[in-house]
Formats: sequence, C-alpha cells, structure tokens
Amino acid sequence: MSRFNKGKKEMPELNTSSLPDLIFSVLFFFMMVTTMREVTYLVKFDRPSGTQLEKLARKSCTSFIYIGRPATDQLRSQFGNQTKIQLNDAFATDASEVYDFVMKDRNTLAEIDKPFYTVSIKADHETPMGYITDVKQQLRKGYALKMVYSATKRDKK
Repeated sequence: MSRFNKGKKEMPELNTSSLPDLIFSVLFFFMMVTTMREVTYLVKFDRPSGTQLEKLARKSCTSFIYIGRPATDQLRSQFGNQTKIQLNDAFATDASEVYDFVMKDRNTLAEIDKPFYTVSIKADHETPMGYITDVKQQLRKGYALKMVYSATKRDKK
C-alpha cells in the first residue's frame, strides 16, 4: 500500500510568461483610442453662447476654422491686434486661403466620408460679421455647404 502525506501543500507559482503580451495589448488599445489635440490655438476666441446646441455626429469628417485676435503678446506684436483667420497651425493672409484649405482637407477624406464633410467655425463673439461672411463665401465657392458654428451652452432663463 502507498503512503499518504498529510503535510502542507504548497501553491504552485503563478505563470507570468503572458503578462508582457497583455500589457502591450492594453497599451496598444489606449494608443489607438486616445486622441491628441492636433492644432495649437494661435487666436483667442470666446465662443458665443446658445440655448439649442447639438454635438457633431462625425468629428473625423470635420475641419475647423478659428477666427479671433492673436492669443499671445508675441503673436500680437508680430501680426497686430486685428482679427485673424487660423487654418490648422497657421494664419491665413486673407479669406481666399479658406478655399484651398477646404479643397485640400476634403481630398484627404475617403470617398465614402465626403458627403459628411462639415466645416466648423470657432469664432470670437466680438468678431466682425464681415470676416465670417468672407469665410462663408469661400466655403460656398469650395462647395463646403455643411457649416456649423461652435458655441457654449447657455442656461435658459
């Protein structure tokens, strides 16, 4: 007959050989879903407020145009204190550059996303309407007919 040991049973060691794979999988997941701010704001804009706001459905198909006064003292000394139009990370010299910006951005989209292409204007609430009208004319010229204004939510009184 065999003998039975009634001593302490030791726990087997934990196998950690797949742990680096798991860590890199989680790291890769967070790298894919995290978005970073793509544009450095060169203009200061205080968005107007509104009561009936909607969120953008497809932000990946949206181009942003920023209109306002230069944000820092260094930019104000270089470009003046007048209202400027910012396209990506550079100032536009005039509104006619908006057409080239829209055409270039639309051509980078996949063919299936082109009908959803939207332009969002983030303008300071003190921006003269003439700047916004000039931008809108260039958007019409470039057939960017879906346009939204960015605003902050105001409480209903």
